[in-house]
Amino acid sequence: MRILVTGGAGYVGSVSVERLLAAGHEVTVLDDLSTGHDWLVPSGAGLVLGSFADAETVGRTLAAGRIEAVLHCAAKSLVGESIADPAIYYLTNVGGGIALLDAMRLAGVNRLVFSSTAAVYGVPEGSPITEDAVLRPINPYGETKRTFEGAMRWYGSAYGLRSVSLRYFNVAGASDAGGERHDPETHLVPNILAALEGGLPLTLFGDDYPTPDGTPIRDYIHVMDLADAHLAALEATAPGDPRTNAALVCNLGSGGGFSVQEVLATAAAVVGRPVPHTVGPRREGDPPVLVASIERAARVLGWHPRRSTLEAMLGSAWTWRQGHPRSGHH
Repeated sequence: MRILVTGGAGYVGSVSVERLLAAGHEVTVLDDLSTGHDWLVPSGAGLVLGSFADAETVGRTLAAGRIEAVLHCAAKSLVGESIADPAIYYLTNVGGGIALLDAMRLAGVNRLVFSSTAAVYGVPEGSPITEDAVLRPINPYGETKRTFEGAMRWYGSAYGLRSVSLRYFNVAGASDAGGERHDPETHLVPNILAALEGGLPLTLFGDDYPTPDGTPIRDYIHVMDLADAHLAALEATAPGDPRTNAALVCNLGSGGGFSVQEVLATAAAVVGRPVPHTVGPRREGDPPVLVASIERAARVLGWHPRRSTLEAMLGSAWTWRQGHPRSGHH
């Protein structure tokens, strides 16, 4: 397959590109490097500098690479920022997303896998969350992802777009080459590792939740397991594959959840010293438990998480950070 990966210079995108190349596919990356890094793009993939929101660039890239399928990983994705500045989230994730969809339609490319989010569910009524749970996002980030999923569905029924939306919570871990490097960093695992490297102590938001140890329980997925799911989903968009006759939606996760306290304890065990942290008040909108049911991904895509233990995720992330200090890239 000839595949275009938007956001392929980012954390999730670059590891997915590695996986696609290893499976023998041809990959072109489209990234404006606003949050990605050119040094994360695996050698063997082409890099086009530009935004998925620029229909002209997308159209040219689809034609030049004779692209057959698109993996859409690029997005604005900070929850707090989306609440403070919803305009940029709607302009990018929705407006830009529609520009991408339409450029694909005009180019005759009708296979799309979307890196969605479990934030589309908001605060769910039950756990684990299944794909048919009501979508009630509680922030513009989740809302814009929900809106794009809807557009893909309607493009499917009208224009024959074959699509898969993959909804996942927290991605962690690293491959040998690709790891997580954001600025600002809002994710728990890299912030724990930064604290262990001598950075700011971690703030734990609330330890009085109705959970076994008082800290919130969240679902995590190893970035390499996620890359496997991206590959399986792209294969499912093949013409005539009954799985994508209608827009397919699958949750991804570890099949269970880990409490913040468990993540801290495992990080301390992996690195060999306790994680410097303080306990602050709860954050507004943080539910006690967010865990996804991954039964559908197993049944329909044949996908199973193989590395999504805390030891594997924290161990690989720590190893990658040690080999990629802040200043140096390679």
